[in-house]
Formats: sequence, C-alpha cells, structure tokens
Amino acid sequence: MKRFGSVLRACGGVALVAAASVTTPAASSGSGETCAAKSGPGMAALVELYTSEGCDSCPPADRWLSSTFPAEGGGANAIALAFHVDYWDRLGWKDRFAAPAWTERQYAMAHANRSRLVYTPQVLVQGHDFADWRGKAGAAAVAAIAAKPARAQIAVEAQRRRDTILVRASASVASAGDRKNAALFVALADSRLVSDVKAGENAGVRLTHDHVVRALRGALAVNAAGEAGADITFPVPEESGSSPMVVAFVQNTENGDVLQALAVPAAANACTSQR
Repeated sequence: MKRFGSVLRACGGVALVAAASVTTPAASSGSGETCAAKSGPGMAALVELYTSEGCDSCPPADRWLSSTFPAEGGGANAIALAFHVDYWDRLGWKDRFAAPAWTERQYAMAHANRSRLVYTPQVLVQGHDFADWRGKAGAAAVAAIAAKPARAQIAVEAQRRRDTILVRASASVASAGDRKNAALFVALADSRLVSDVKAGENAGVRLTHDHVVRALRGALAVNAAGEAGADITFPVPEESGSSPMVVAFVQNTENGDVLQALAVPAAANACTSQR
C-alpha cells in the first residue's frame, strides 16, 4: 500500500467535474445506435479503484479489477471505475490516464469518509473504503449490496457519433430522507488501454487497464422532487481502447453513500437502437 499523505484541507463534498459539456443531442448524419437502460429495483454496487502507473503496488489491483469485473459487461450487480491519480507522476513516469481531478476526488472521498488517509491502490465500494478487496470478502460485499433495495432510479441513453458520445441521463430519489445532498454523476470509462512503462517504479512493465475513467460530469444535484438529469456530450478520447461505457451513479456528496449505479455500452454498433 502506497500512502500519499494526510488530507490537509477541507474538501467540499465529492462534487468534482472533468472534461464534459452539457448539450442537447441533435440529429446528425454521423448518428449511430443508441444504447439505453434503466436501473432495477435492486442495488448495484459501485466499485472505485484509485490507482497509478507510477505505483508498483497498483498492478495487482488493476489485474484484480479486470478479472473481477469483465470489461465487456456493464455488470448487473456491480460496476467498476478506475481513477488514475497524478501524485505518483513525480517518480519519473507520467501516467497519461491520470488527472488532477481524480486526485481531488480521492481527497474528497476521504473527507466524506471522515478519514485523513489517501493511498494507492485504494478500493471504495459504495463510496466507502474497502481494504479487503483481495480476498473473498469483495464478492460477499457486492452480493450483500445487491440484496438491498435501490435508493434511487437511473435511466441512461448513450449514442456514439464520429467523435462524440451523446448521453441523456436522469435520476430520481423517491425517499425525501435520501434527497438531501444527493447528486447524479455521469462518467465515461474505457477498457483495454495498454501502456509500456519506461520509467519509475514499474519501469519495463506492460500494463493493461480496464474501466479507466476518461471524463466525469457532476455533481448534478437532485431538486426538491428528488429528480436530476442532463444531456451531456463526451468527446471521444484520442486514444481509445475497447468496450467504452457510460456509467451513471447517484451519490450523497456529504457522506459518500452511493444510492444506485448503472452502466450502458458506448461503442459503435454496441446495441440495437432503442429510440
């Protein structure tokens, strides 16, 4: 486990934003199929991995994430996201999938968990630190979450075009008690991204990453009726892997609780148009 340090400043919840813009999808000659999904009555677990190509403790966690959560599936009971942090770039290798916003999110999640410790690799399940990911406890934790009723409902449509992915996402939170601090987040993630590391702690190692977060939009706060939604345009990254996914989740920005999560594929010809 690599420790980065203590949280030295207060982070205002987990409302962090990365590259994405709000827009209204319009007809285009480059339009592709639309993948659409709605969350069910049961809870889906959101599994977050905070990792770095510059950390020699991280490749085993990367492999665990890939083997436990297949890149080709959104996951009915669990959805994975890998946030590459940038604080290990100082060791001589710059992780091109890392972003300051992902580091800030990790700090904010530590603050939400009332913790002062930030480290890699770190796994969060449903917004909370989960140190036992290496053993059978991970599967048991996901099963326990899946047995619970959802605390929010989510609907997502994703349409791949030439160089953009158009997303329409909405969420509703039925319980008035869950609405305070609840917000919708929408991420673009991609898999089978490969790096031949030339320097730093993993020098000479080829790394394959899945579920890598390339962009995140949020927090979109729910209104008094418990609803939130947006039309979003994600630019397709210059370097693309396979099995891109749009992941939407509802989270309490004060305590980190994840109320529900949903994923839909965003690759060209990934599904039949549902418009």
